[in-house]
Amino acid sequence: MSVHLHWFLPTGGDGRTLVDRHAYTDGGIRRDRITPVSGVRAPDVEYLAQIAKAAEQLGFEAVLTPTGTWCEDAWLTTVALTQVTERLKFLVAFRPGVISPVLAAQMAATYQRISRGRLLLNVVTGGDSTEQRRFGDHLDHDRRYARTDEFLQVVRGVWSGEPFDFRGEHYQVEGGLTALPPDPLPQIFFGGSSAAAGPVAARNVDVYLTWGEPPAQVKEKIDWIRGLAEKEGRTVRFGIRLHTISRDSSKEAWASADRLLDDLDPATVAAAQQALGRSESVGQQRMLALHGGSRDKLEIAPNLWAGVGLVRGGAGTALVGSHAEVADRIEEYHALGVEHFVLSGYPHLEEAYWLGEGVRPELAARGLLPAVRSPLDAVPAANGRPASAPGGAPLLVAGGR
Repeated sequence: MSVHLHWFLPTGGDGRTLVDRHAYTDGGIRRDRITPVSGVRAPDVEYLAQIAKAAEQLGFEAVLTPTGTWCEDAWLTTVALTQVTERLKFLVAFRPGVISPVLAAQMAATYQRISRGRLLLNVVTGGDSTEQRRFGDHLDHDRRYARTDEFLQVVRGVWSGEPFDFRGEHYQVEGGLTALPPDPLPQIFFGGSSAAAGPVAARNVDVYLTWGEPPAQVKEKIDWIRGLAEKEGRTVRFGIRLHTISRDSSKEAWASADRLLDDLDPATVAAAQQALGRSESVGQQRMLALHGGSRDKLEIAPNLWAGVGLVRGGAGTALVGSHAEVADRIEEYHALGVEHFVLSGYPHLEEAYWLGEGVRPELAARGLLPAVRSPLDAVPAANGRPASAPGGAPLLVAGGR
């Protein structure tokens, strides 16, 4: 079981601090309670293309693109980026409650042909009723998961290549099909920590995603989902969603983490915590419980820092440390059964290089990843020095850039 490294496309905006992102899009927090900051990067296609190209060059397998009213549409944005990349896959997040399952199956099939098989799907059931109502969805939490269960049954049925009938509480389909099924079928990623979410994962998905909780808690989730899947006669793989702050030394990494919080005054944190506390998502409540809104004890496990979750919804923890230490933590999660690591960092362009040039070679040296070949590897040596090492230093080394 090898490691699959993925990165993130900040389609809601990017920047040098956590405040930057929320200054661009409030994420449910009122803008008038956020101190304006400089350095915001709008999520235009030119900037996102820089991140996508960097991720591809650095050896990431795919990039996750979020879904919500606070960001650009994931389907349209990523299909544009398929035209400026060659191998990179796109993990497209979408909400099953706001689109027909037959149409989603058709879109996925078309996407696979346009991208030459580079689509992965991240199904987001939705844990915030306020956000769901913005899309016109008024179902409660558990019924949304029941609908997702039916949705995925329809999608897989329609992909069979034969007319598909389905009658459920939420969908009634007669003769549903796609003109041509996707080839290959996109892997389906899915996350959810509630009792209603577990059976949906066990019955339908390829990869179950958890946010970055301490290893013992992640193991509990893996054991839970694995047990449910076994009862369904299925096997589910596992992934984790984390931020990273990886540097040449542990001291540098923790200093960078501290700088991310420099612009966060108590009022900003309180506003964010109030907004996030209203979420119905069990996963979000578990994220909030890791720090309790306090800055006092943010290292909740070795090299696992909960500072991001003070203001950011969703994934709220980061791996912080030297490249070797971050690789240690990835290896620790991998030993529990985690294969897919969906990572990110602020700003996303620069942090992709820190991770790709620092941590990835560490993982390759441990046999968890293939080595990334430099474009200059095939260039003949000159003056007794490899072309891949201008000035005598390799382009990619374990110590970073």
